[in-house]
Order: sequence, then C-alpha cells, then structure tokens
Amino acid sequence: MNWLGSLQQLGRAVMLPTMVLPAAAILLSVGSLPWSSWGFESVSGIATVAGQSLFYFLPYLFAVGVALGLSNQAGQAGLAALSGMIIYDQVVSHFGNGLVQPASLIGIILGAIAGITHNRFKSIRLPEILQFFGGSRFVLLIVGLIAALFSCVMLGIAPMIQYLLDLIASMEYQLGGFGLFLYGILYRVLVAFGLHHLLNNVFWFQLGSYETVDGQVVTGDLPRFFAGDPTAGYFMSGLFPIMMFAIPAIALAIIQEAREDLKPKVKKTFMTSALVCFLTGVSEQIEFAFLFAAPYLFIVHAVMSGLALWISYLLEIRHGFSYSAGAIDYILNFHLSENGLLLIPIGILYGLIYYYLFRWAIRTFRIPTPGREEGSVLEDWVGSIPYQAPLILEALGGKRNIVQVEACITRLRLTVHNDRLIDVSAMKALGSAGLIKLGGGNVQVVFGTYSELIREEIAKLLERDLPQVLFSAPVQGKMLPIEDVPDKIFAGKLVGDGVAFIPENGELLSPVYGTIMHLYPTMHAIGIQTPEGLEVLLHIGIDTSQLKGHFEAVVKEGDTVEPGQLMIKFDHAGLQREAPSLVTPMVITNPDRVKSWSYAPFKQVRKGQASVMSVVLYEDRNVGGVEA
Repeated sequence: MNWLGSLQQLGRAVMLPTMVLPAAAILLSVGSLPWSSWGFESVSGIATVAGQSLFYFLPYLFAVGVALGLSNQAGQAGLAALSGMIIYDQVVSHFGNGLVQPASLIGIILGAIAGITHNRFKSIRLPEILQFFGGSRFVLLIVGLIAALFSCVMLGIAPMIQYLLDLIASMEYQLGGFGLFLYGILYRVLVAFGLHHLLNNVFWFQLGSYETVDGQVVTGDLPRFFAGDPTAGYFMSGLFPIMMFAIPAIALAIIQEAREDLKPKVKKTFMTSALVCFLTGVSEQIEFAFLFAAPYLFIVHAVMSGLALWISYLLEIRHGFSYSAGAIDYILNFHLSENGLLLIPIGILYGLIYYYLFRWAIRTFRIPTPGREEGSVLEDWVGSIPYQAPLILEALGGKRNIVQVEACITRLRLTVHNDRLIDVSAMKALGSAGLIKLGGGNVQVVFGTYSELIREEIAKLLERDLPQVLFSAPVQGKMLPIEDVPDKIFAGKLVGDGVAFIPENGELLSPVYGTIMHLYPTMHAIGIQTPEGLEVLLHIGIDTSQLKGHFEAVVKEGDTVEPGQLMIKFDHAGLQREAPSLVTPMVITNPDRVKSWSYAPFKQVRKGQASVMSVVLYEDRNVGGVEA
C-alpha cells in the first residue's frame, strides 16, 4: 500500500471514535440546565459526569476505533487495543509519578499497533503444541507484550513528546490569527483527499493541555473547550460560518444556474444537501460538485475558509463542536461559547459572498456543475440502494477487484486490485458526486450520506455468491425504460423485459458474456445466450426487419462474445431517414428466470459503460417447470 493510501486508511480509522462525541456534547448540555431550581439537582450531576467520562476515556475509544478501522472491523483487534490501553494505563499510573497519562495520541498508536498486528498475524500457524496461541489469540498475546514494552519506553519519552506538542501549540498560538488562517486552508485542501481527519486530530485532540478543577488534565482544542478552558475553541469557531452559511450558499448557486429542465431534480438534491450541511456540517457532497470541474474555485474556497478562522480569532470568538460545525452543535454548545452570536452576521456575509461569487463563476466560465450537464446529479434512489448496489459493485470492477471496502460519512473508501477497472462514467450515472484515485489501488467515491448504506449492501454482495448477470451498454446514447419504446409489442413486454436505448452512432456492442445463438438474416437483430441460461435479444430500431443493406455483422452464430465487443455495424444516418424509430430494445426473452431487476438511471450512457442493468436469477434451476 502506498503512503497516501495508508494515510487514507488511518484517517478513516481515526474518525471512527469521534462518532461518540455528540453524545458527550448532549449530556454536557443537559447537565448545564438549571436542574437544581427545578428540584432535580442529581440530574445535572449525572449528565455532566456522563458527558465528561467520554472525554476522559477518549484515548481508549481512539485505541479501539483505530484498531477496528485498520483491521476491517475485526473484534479481536479492538480487544487487543483495549487490553493494550489498560496495560499502558496501569504501568504509567504506578511508575509515571503523575507526569505520564493516557492521551489520544497513545490510543491512536496502540490502536494502530493492534490493527497492523492483527492484519499480519491473524492466520499465523504455530507448532501443534502451541497452536492454542495461534491465529487471533496470537494477536492478543503479542499486542499485550508490545503494550508492556511500549509503556516502559513511554515512561522515558512521553514527557518529551508532550513537551514537543506543547511547543508546537505555543508556536501556533504565537502566530495568532495567521496560524489559524494556515490551518483553515490546509484543512479545506485535505478534505479533497479525505485526510483532514488526521490534521484535525492533531489540533483538536493533541495540542495544548488544561487542568480542570478536579485535577484532570485534558489535551486538544475540543476536549479543552468542553472542559471550560478559556483559551480553547479558536480552531473550531471559524468553521461555523463556512458550514452553516457559505457551503449551503454554493448549493443555492448551483440550483439557480442549472438548466430549467433539470432544475427541479437539482433543487431536490441540493436543497437536501444544503440542509444537511447547515444542520450537521457534512459538506463534501456540495464541495465535490465543483471540486473537479473548477479546482481554482476550490482554492478560493480554501482561502476563504482560512480567513473565516482568522476573523473569528480577531473578534475573540470561541465556539466548539463535538462532531462538526453545523447548527445542531452551534445551538447545543452555545452556552459554552464566547461572543458566539457574532458568528451569525459573519456567516450571513459569507453566504452572500459565496452565492454571488459562485453564480458569477459558474456562468462566466461555463463550469459544468450539476444541472448544467445531464447525468451529474445524485439520484433520489435511497430506497432502492439494495437494488443499485450490484450496479455500483460492477462499476467498481466487480467482486474480484475489491480488496477492502469501508465508508466514512460521505464517501466509500476502497482498496482495489486495479483502479483502472473502475468505470467512472458509470459511477457518475449511479449517483457519485466525485471519485478520487490516490494510487496503490486506494480509491474514494463520494456518495454523500448514503455511503454507509451502500457499503453495507456491497459487503453483503461480497459475502454472498448471488446468481446474477450484469449488463453493459450496447450502444452510446440515452437509456430508456422498456415501456417508452414506440412499439406496443416491446413496450407491452410481449417479447421480454429489459430496457431500450436511443443510439447516437452505428455500433452495437455485446452487453454480456455469452454465445451468439441467433443472427437474423437482415442482421437488424441478434440473440445471445449467457452462461447462466439467459436469452438476450437486441433489436436495432423499430420496424427495421425489411430494411436491407443497412446492417453489417462482424460476428456469426456460435461465436462467443464479451461485454463491449463489437457485433453489428449499422447505417445510423440511413436508419434515421427510413426507420420509424432508432430506439433499440435490449430484452431478456425468458424473464421467468429472473428474480429481481436493477436499472441505472435512465439517462445518457457511453458504449460499453458498465452497470446499466443487473438481474438476480432464481437459485432454483427448475423455474416455472422449465429445466435451466
């Protein structure tokens, strides 16, 4: 794995434990209410202690979360990391003289050790008399021993590491607003690569320390903010205007600049994305809408993000969040903020600047944002994700191309054998807002907040061996539902079920692996039988059986074909003049074999594009009295 891919995996793993922090923020907010005046004083104490406990045990959460993230959710790795943290805690508490304490950095290190050890030794075989300690038990044994040795080493060097982190924090604070400006730019740039969690972990959980009234030492801007540190919150406050106002304004600009015929669909998608960003701070779906189309705009966006942090510093605004800089966190944690109300007018000003800037840029430079080019809008098919997942898997290169698939909040994070097998056009048609190849087979695909649902469905497909057949586009053009074919026989599904296409050129390709079982004399239609027994008919145009001289077959009956292989050339211009319609149906003539159907969005496809249709077959080979 290359270094960028390794950082991607670590960044995803580091993010996992932070998912528990919103619970801590809610508990602390509940604890801050005047329960004593209502006669329920104990409620305040219980909620406060419950919230603070999550921050106290944050190193343990990081250890387990990182181990799970690096080991593909292996429970043994998480248990090994937890045991390692317990060993470390006990060793340093007995021999560290109070100068060495568990910290988030230690949790990340031990979690990484556990995850890497699990991946390396989970299947180890020992001599028969020692095999009881083999496999996953060996991981627990080795991590425990490493943790003990690591603890001894840390007794000597932990104070130096903490001194170094404090020095970095001091230097950052000496830079003042300019330091925050640089942090804001770097944070926004790293979002594009999915590595911002690594940067944030350093500033939010590592730098700076604060001792609470009960003697507990907390580190990092985020825990210190919730612990009441009067110097914490600067690394978070400037993000609220960006997440709550600026990025939603980009979504509004994209909606306004969309074509009129596509505007309703774009509005539905991006109004939802804007609301999600405003409430929760999840912004990548909107940012990826222009990241690849206009990277220079993303640079402007990064600089503006840095300026927002600088401005909030100059105005002495301190605010924080447990999860992200959305309205929910803004309201929940407002009671802990300082000058937090100033973020609202700053945000409104930012929203106006972004809205008019992006509208001007999209129109002036003809940026192909969603709605200005068809096929770039995330479809509203969340309810059919189980049916779309096979198409997405095929567009990723199929089962054999997948090494590992994970997901964060807005994107699939994959390791594949060959990233060149990924069909980018198909992924876009299936709803992807962007795709990033990091090298070494490491790929990120942005699907917005549906990403985790998609990952779960893909994981199910990887575990099961479903009898399914995947179809590629046989022509370049627009895909239509079979019901839209201007012919009652095909539209009524009397020949079979499937889809249709309006070809843009004169080439018909094979959509599947199979054997040519029938080639009509005029060569206007061709039948293919797949290895699974499906019979597929492709019919070029409507009422073209009497037209001669317009078709030239490059295959013959009995030939085997594969997806994307040219089968028939036809006179596209001549058929446009003489045929009633160029619509080309692709139907399965024995649909009783099919258990379920999946279709890509009915829009423009390129020839050979993967994953335009997928069918799952009945596992019982005796269907409807017909022996398959």
